[in-house]
Amino acid sequence: MSYIQAAPDVSLFYQDWGTGQPVVLIHGWPLSHEMWEYQMTELPNQGLRCVAYDRRGFGKSSKPWSGYDYDTLADDLKAVLDELDLENVTLVGFSMGGGEVARYMSRHGGARVSKVVLIASVTPFLLKTNDNPDGVDRSTFDEMVEMIKKDRAEFLVTFGKQFYGVNLVSHPVSDALLDWNRTLAMLGSPKATLNCVRSFSETAFRADMAAIKVPTLIIHGDSDKTVPFESSAQQTHKLIPQAKMLVYDGAPHGLFYTEHERLNQDLVNFISVQTQVPIEAY
Repeated sequence: MSYIQAAPDVSLFYQDWGTGQPVVLIHGWPLSHEMWEYQMTELPNQGLRCVAYDRRGFGKSSKPWSGYDYDTLADDLKAVLDELDLENVTLVGFSMGGGEVARYMSRHGGARVSKVVLIASVTPFLLKTNDNPDGVDRSTFDEMVEMIKKDRAEFLVTFGKQFYGVNLVSHPVSDALLDWNRTLAMLGSPKATLNCVRSFSETAFRADMAAIKVPTLIIHGDSDKTVPFESSAQQTHKLIPQAKMLVYDGAPHGLFYTEHERLNQDLVNFISVQTQVPIEAY
């Protein structure tokens, strides 16, 4: 198995498939790099080198007690790019992973990165505050924390259904996939799972948006109940107005699976365009 030493006590598991222009896929909470299965098995066929890693605390990576703040997570991402010596990279961040992309671009000056994709991302700031009236009420995240503490497995069952848009009249994914989703999530450290709720809900990325000066693609489903479009993508686009935004009609949060064919094609189309112009001209 392949690991990168991100810190003295932290090894990050990763998969590196394909050859060509590098794409680094950063998974969402509370899953692992394996959520990208339908991208990792297709994008290399399109001439792309795909790297996906497990965030600390999740999947096969080390599970330290601390280090789940975005500065540390962005440093972990830097370790991946540096160790594999990747250049001209497209960073693809899903949900919580979008925060890592944003913080990396500001904290590390966007080194090695030529393009950015934010999919159902938590940027620019999820929490509802006086200066962020379109955010999500703190009570929503407090309830998540309490439910995880009470019965993490049961919480993940309910959360998984919302994640993929499952309800009484819609069942876009199989029960088997929901079971697999829960299994991936249960492999995460309970401490990491809890800490990351606070990280992705309480971290403001509004200042980080100014550091994203490369061509950027924003993808979000307008039926996302986990990271609402109005609280996230819509606000992100205001802060990166030159970015291209694609809104998937009727898509839930887990569109990397429910819309994987469309998503894969949109990623290929965006990544494959050769451009050296700054975002201001994009």
